[in-house]
Amino acid sequence: MNKELPKSISVFFPAHNEADNVGPLTEKTVAVLESMGIDYEVLIINDGSTDGTKEAADRLAAKHPGVKAIHHEVNKGYGGAVWTGLRSSTKDLVFFTDGDGQFDIRELEDFYTALDGYDAVLGYRIKRQDPFHRIVFAKCWMMLIWLLFGFRLRDLDCAFKLIRRVLVADLQPECGGAMVTVELIAKLRAKGFRYIQKGVHHYPRTAGEQSGGSPKVILRAFKELFATYRTLRGRPHESRRES
Repeated sequence: MNKELPKSISVFFPAHNEADNVGPLTEKTVAVLESMGIDYEVLIINDGSTDGTKEAADRLAAKHPGVKAIHHEVNKGYGGAVWTGLRSSTKDLVFFTDGDGQFDIRELEDFYTALDGYDAVLGYRIKRQDPFHRIVFAKCWMMLIWLLFGFRLRDLDCAFKLIRRVLVADLQPECGGAMVTVELIAKLRAKGFRYIQKGVHHYPRTAGEQSGGSPKVILRAFKELFATYRTLRGRPHESRRES
């Protein structure tokens, strides 16, 4: 490991009704961080789950000193869970992924090494393992983001991101909802953050159910997108990147 890299990391993942996934993901995360020999904390953001995720998270926190369960009493949505994770993180680096287990947390070590000289490592799914309609929606979504915000990320919403915490510590949510990644990147870009993009493998969901592809959720996302544009347009954008 590069001696210049920060030696502490906060890892968090939003979990809404992921009772079957939160245990294996947390155990793998702890094992990876232990093997890296880095000071860490793992934050399970239980977003108002009703299926036993809360109880599973509490058991994991009791078992592992480095694990903490944070509970939303009511569902605040993905954006609310991400902002809770960002605000609750205390280490030098912040990494977040989804609680559904569709990424291999072992690839975090490669992201950590790639951070050298950058403020963030932003993942993109090498081959997205989602239903066809979600892939089509994602492509349309990215085209709109490019048009409205000028982002040139390969996979804006890929939930595998590593960021130096100093850059997010003072950020406050203005938009929320499905716009959390758009807002986060827009505000980091305004700070001139330097980032690199790195491919990450994506796997089919093996337990639980996806909730982000319903027509109702998609319609709300588009409404939030244009509201976010009105809020954030005109902000400076001076990011430096290497693809």
